[in-house]
Amino acid sequence: MPKNKKRNAPHRGGSGGSGSGAAAATAATAGGQHRNVQPFSDEDASIETMSHCSGYSDPSSFAEDGPEVLDEEGTQEDLEYKLKGFIDLTLDKSAKTRQAALEGIKNALASKMLSELILERRMTLTDSIERCLKKGKSDEQRAAAALASVLCIQLGPGIESEEVLKTLGPILKKIICDGTASIQARQTCATCFGVCCFIATEDITELYSTLECLENVFTKSYLKEKDTNVICNTPNTGLHISSLLAWTLLLTICPINEVKKKLEMHFHKLPSLLSSDDVNMRIAAGESLALMFELARGMESDFFYEDMESLTQMLRALATDGNKHRAKVDKRKQRSVFRDILRAVEERDFPTETVKFGPERMYIDCWVKKHTYDTFKEVLGSGMQYHLQSNEFLRNVFELGPPVMLDAATLKTMKISRFERDTLSFSDPHVFSFPPFQHLYNSAAFKARTKARSKCRDKRADVGEFF
Repeated sequence: MPKNKKRNAPHRGGSGGSGSGAAAATAATAGGQHRNVQPFSDEDASIETMSHCSGYSDPSSFAEDGPEVLDEEGTQEDLEYKLKGFIDLTLDKSAKTRQAALEGIKNALASKMLSELILERRMTLTDSIERCLKKGKSDEQRAAAALASVLCIQLGPGIESEEVLKTLGPILKKIICDGTASIQARQTCATCFGVCCFIATEDITELYSTLECLENVFTKSYLKEKDTNVICNTPNTGLHISSLLAWTLLLTICPINEVKKKLEMHFHKLPSLLSSDDVNMRIAAGESLALMFELARGMESDFFYEDMESLTQMLRALATDGNKHRAKVDKRKQRSVFRDILRAVEERDFPTETVKFGPERMYIDCWVKKHTYDTFKEVLGSGMQYHLQSNEFLRNVFELGPPVMLDAATLKTMKISRFERDTLSFSDPHVFSFPPFQHLYNSAAFKARTKARSKCRDKRADVGEFF
């Protein structure tokens, strides 16, 4: 390279990197050569901003660190500073920068309650999500829809979340119904639409409209009369699964009359999805059926299903499936789920699950509760436990009461040895009034119920063998 060109070339490194445009302009003026010096482009400026906002460009850091690390390694001010930087970057001209910013905000809100900051910036966030949904491509739309879900979870029911749904609802519906849009984006938007409507909707007509929108999507997987006995997997299967699960979630908050109407419409068509090639579709259909049976029996204890024999045969076949053409992992997953579904349909039984978060325990003892928990866990990921502890909306949904306020010193005193736990007096009621020991009492009661239930089953088995 000629010396004169090399001498005049701008330096990329060094301490003057951030102001290289201004430095070049100053040098040109000092040399007496009046020439136009172009500043950084918009994309360069966004990269420059990202480099100064240390940590902005790594949205996964929130998900990896989690709430505990955020408390230990960074103050609330640091977190808010980072979050404000992400919010500013959602307006960037670079699509990758906007997507990274959206994912960073979503991960932050999933791992920490930031109600005050969110209320201050709600309008800005909603506008950014709206813009990214309208003008963004597949990945950006997915990131925007995922953020909208977590935003509504942070806000909880109220005017603020209603306004978010009022702004974003029509756009989400348009993307879901748009056959030219990305399947992945439509899938995330379907989940988002269901979650936001579950949280924010107060207008019953809006709830019915959302149900109808989701129905129009997943019912396309139903078997037609002219079709064969097997539903083949298509590129739209993932979208139909998400729509079905979102529809099932909203069914749990519908008035009784509407639930009855929906059960009549879908009870005899939904079992056709059990013959799908896709294992996730089979499982989603089975769990939705179990939940629908639970709702029907909750309204009418003597509820009678006409095709019970053929349905139980299908469920039993899936619970003992040994098809060699299916993957072992899929078969194992399917058999485990459909054993529980078969018990729910035949015996009205549900295998209680225990969810532990901090010093508390939550028992999932019905299909409605399980489906609601699974939906929010899919949205929040590893932040689900934190939100169960701190988010008043989720605690109300799962009937956990107000958040238990415990500082670090109290948490340390709560840790007792296994020997001390084993030697606790279960006859002392005062012991179990303290949250750390409450689960011991609940566990003992649960074991007693299980034992009694097992004895009852044994008696039924003995009677069957006798006859």
